[in-house]
Amino acid sequence: MTDQVSGPQAQTTPGVASAEHGLVILDGPDGVAVTMTPEAAVGTGESLIAAAAIAQTQSSNDMR
Repeated sequence: MTDQVSGPQAQTTPGVASAEHGLVILDGPDGVAVTMTPEAAVGTGESLIAAAAIAQTQSSNDMR
């Protein structure tokens, strides 16, 4: 019998951002990498912080 996991599994390891040649590179878990302009990185960062603040007020039971 195989165990089935319901829903996506949340990453617990934060990504690491670096700047190279005027671009921002975000290296995430499992080999995920995203290259963004500085403007896109700022927008992404602001959006992530806003979403994280909301998520912190929610119960993990809200996802069920």
